[in-house]
Amino acid sequence: MTALNTAPTKYIFVTGGVVSSLGKGIAAASIGRLLVERGLRVTIQKFDPYINVDPGTLSPFQHGEVFVTDDGAETDLDLGHYERFVGESLSQANSITTGRIYQDVITRERRGEYLGATVQVIPHITDAIKGAIRRLAPNHDVVITEIGGTVGDIESLPFLEAIRQYRQEVGREHTLFIHLTLIPYIAAAGELKTKPTQHSVRELMEIGIQPDVLVCRSEHPISPEMKRKIALFCNVDVNAVIEARDASTIYEVPLDYARQRLDELVASKLGLHTERPDLAGWRQLVERVKSPKNGEVRIAVVGKYVALIDSYKSVQEALIHGGIANDVKVRIDWLSSEDFENGQSADKLAAYHGLLIPGGFGVRGVEGMLSAIGWARENGLPFFGICLGLQTAVIEFSRSVCGIEGAHSAEWDDKTADPVICLMNSQREITDLGGTQRLGAYTARLTPGSLAAEIYGAQEISERHRHRYEVNNAYRETLDEHGLRVSGVSPDGNLVEMIELPDHPWFVATQAHPELKSRPDQPHPLFAGFVAAAVQRRGPVAASATSDASDSSDAPDASATTESSDASAAADASGAAPANGAGGADARQRPVAALAGD
Repeated sequence: MTALNTAPTKYIFVTGGVVSSLGKGIAAASIGRLLVERGLRVTIQKFDPYINVDPGTLSPFQHGEVFVTDDGAETDLDLGHYERFVGESLSQANSITTGRIYQDVITRERRGEYLGATVQVIPHITDAIKGAIRRLAPNHDVVITEIGGTVGDIESLPFLEAIRQYRQEVGREHTLFIHLTLIPYIAAAGELKTKPTQHSVRELMEIGIQPDVLVCRSEHPISPEMKRKIALFCNVDVNAVIEARDASTIYEVPLDYARQRLDELVASKLGLHTERPDLAGWRQLVERVKSPKNGEVRIAVVGKYVALIDSYKSVQEALIHGGIANDVKVRIDWLSSEDFENGQSADKLAAYHGLLIPGGFGVRGVEGMLSAIGWARENGLPFFGICLGLQTAVIEFSRSVCGIEGAHSAEWDDKTADPVICLMNSQREITDLGGTQRLGAYTARLTPGSLAAEIYGAQEISERHRHRYEVNNAYRETLDEHGLRVSGVSPDGNLVEMIELPDHPWFVATQAHPELKSRPDQPHPLFAGFVAAAVQRRGPVAASATSDASDSSDAPDASATTESSDASAAADASGAAPANGAGGADARQRPVAALAGD
């Protein structure tokens, strides 16, 4: 139920200090979730200070994944957190970079819109930034804006100046500044130190911003005495000093904030009169992440960018959501596809209950993916291919089953005689990489009676895309004759959207990126179905194993692990045979709410 607020839109600005990577995105998303639970209409946007127009051409190793919205915007991965926590599909308007702001201002200057004025950072750049904030106000009670980077960075200054001005324009009673900072622990002294936080706040105050709330990241408890000291030196109320310790799962952070009554404080400072939040459903999903009843499954993600797991952040979270749907812990091992090209046998996949091949660009590591897919296909290991995962599955099937030895993608070998993956006609003359792909939400029609249609429970779906190459229609008949079913196509039938192997326990691939639409309280059906298949592959689990899985979730970020030792893998391999029973097909289609009584 949405509260009927007639008051003007309220604005929350989240900044960060001392060091980067403190988790401003999770903090903003968690606050957003608490306000949603209070019946408010909330949206969140991200200001990134880099000069790129968008993250679309950035290396995954530098910036992590590119999160694509329904309208085709290539955005920062934090927008994925916003969508997963707030439950609202976002758009280009929610992702703003310095590059986009300057591009817009320079375009207007070239059109003569400034009537000969000297174009400057103040007021023209700051006005453009304020306009980006203001555009989100309609139909929202609260707009939360995260300022990327760290206070003190020169590139962040125009954004900080803009939000300072914004408070002056809309009124102090309609704005709230939240500053996320670090309270480091000095092991040699055995003490927490508040001085970095004091300096960070002082730097903010020097440019005219007084934080209203401090969210203090710390590895250790912050005592009441230390909170009083921080409040005194940083000029905030004691109850506005919020402790933010490491959590075992990011979905626990809203509960921790609620325990400290942060949402109540925010509502009070902004004059928001709302209902009390009902967090029962959120507590239930957190409990499923921390203490699942159905033990653990091991998923191998074989990809190109596993050196930085943030490159697959939405895949990681969607697998966790699949675990929530099946009340099982999903243990993820991130395996480099290049290792399977350098002598590592694909037989190591016997230790896993499922294989996922995620998206990516370029030929590096592709042959390793083909090796892994071939093993999964031949040995009945549940397989899930996403974007590049679909394309490599088609190449592997073409070579190994259809006998097309030279099958390849025109992306990597433009001279191949058998380009089973080829460039879209509309892209053949385009050389500018930025924003030239099939981006955003596209509709697909599913084949009646297919596993895909069963999983979705629908004949028509919409998923987000980010790619340029497609399955070559000239080979579709050959693939079908040898047993590979095209189970999803574009409305005109020209583009392959999904494939599957009917004679395999669970072999599904999609050209889209379904991970982008998965949420903890609404797990995506493909991920729920994949994890359910992994549970069946594993077979029944002993009670002691269930207990062990629950205990292991106490470590931070326990839902995702790095590659484990061969001894551990061998121990799990004994339970890898397919079995019926646990986690049946129905579980892959039901949202969390329907699983409450399981």
